[in-house]
Amino acid sequence: MAESNTPNDPYQNIRPYHDREVNLVLNKLIRNDEFISAITRYQFPQLASWLGFLLKPAIRIFLAQKTDEVKAIADFQGLVAGYMEKMISRTTTRLSCSGFENLDSDEAYLFISNHRDIAMDPAFVNWVLHQNDRNTVRIAIGDNLLRKPYVSDLMRLNKSFIVNRSAKGREVLTALGQLSAYIDHSLVQDEHSVWIAQREGRAKDGNDATDPAILKMFYMSHRKERSFKEFLNRINIVPVSISYEYDPCDSAKANELCAKQQDGNYEKGQYEDIESIVQGITGNKGHVHVAFGNVIRDMETPEELAAEIDRQIIENYYLHPSNLIAAGEDNAEASSQERNQFEERLQGLEPTAAEILRQMYANPVKNKHTLQEGV
Repeated sequence: MAESNTPNDPYQNIRPYHDREVNLVLNKLIRNDEFISAITRYQFPQLASWLGFLLKPAIRIFLAQKTDEVKAIADFQGLVAGYMEKMISRTTTRLSCSGFENLDSDEAYLFISNHRDIAMDPAFVNWVLHQNDRNTVRIAIGDNLLRKPYVSDLMRLNKSFIVNRSAKGREVLTALGQLSAYIDHSLVQDEHSVWIAQREGRAKDGNDATDPAILKMFYMSHRKERSFKEFLNRINIVPVSISYEYDPCDSAKANELCAKQQDGNYEKGQYEDIESIVQGITGNKGHVHVAFGNVIRDMETPEELAAEIDRQIIENYYLHPSNLIAAGEDNAEASSQERNQFEERLQGLEPTAAEILRQMYANPVKNKHTLQEGV
């Protein structure tokens, strides 16, 4: 698969795959030994090391049969939807949504979301859209998560496009300009909605805040043609607030923040991001709520826009019993079982990490109070 840009396809190295590319990419994946080995270890962690020579050919045949009828991106996402349904039934107690009624089926939106889970944040947005017979979004994903070519292929088959965070020097402006132009192309020319996180990296401490630099990036390809306000009124920015009753990666986040607090730095393991993705998918999430905000218009600056995105995300954030318990505001509303479930999440953590985890759940409550008080 060629990765260089061409005059007819200026986004070839970052965009999701097209339908015509699906068959070639799937065949490449099935022939990729590293990919097959990873699937084998995931499915059979106890047997992979000594029965891999038998298991890997069987998995290769199974995947070939499973993908035989996949001829387009919609077919691939249909496969993903089946696994997504099983995941939701196994790892959540409830999935709810608010604000969806305000979305027009004929419009493309730039969904700017708070960011708690690498894979599941856009997946839950997609699931809500899919369940309501809407087209799924194109997903922005950092190239730091795509160190393995097979991971990049899988993501781009699932309508992800690449944010080049590894660019250096003069390459940075080129990469940002290309990304800005692609997002505009997707929304305006292709009329296809986009999902992107409000900041680089997850909000590990529970404080959701938009980075104005991301909003400035959106505007890069428009600077010579229109004002920021005109640009904003050209696209449909909708804040999305996703809240998990339980974060499957909460203890890992707490330990990371604890290490930074005590030692000044934290060295991430080579496969830590992949492990976080797997844990986020398979771990218990309890009740998950997806809240869509209102289209934002008539903002003069990126900073003003960031403040309004933050306001909507915080205001629409669904507070679970876990949040209220952590903030000491559960009163009589939380059951003893809910209190015990939350306290169990603190077990095994050293005191500093346990307090960080508690604050992680409490901060959305505090931020909502601050917003309501107008402080």
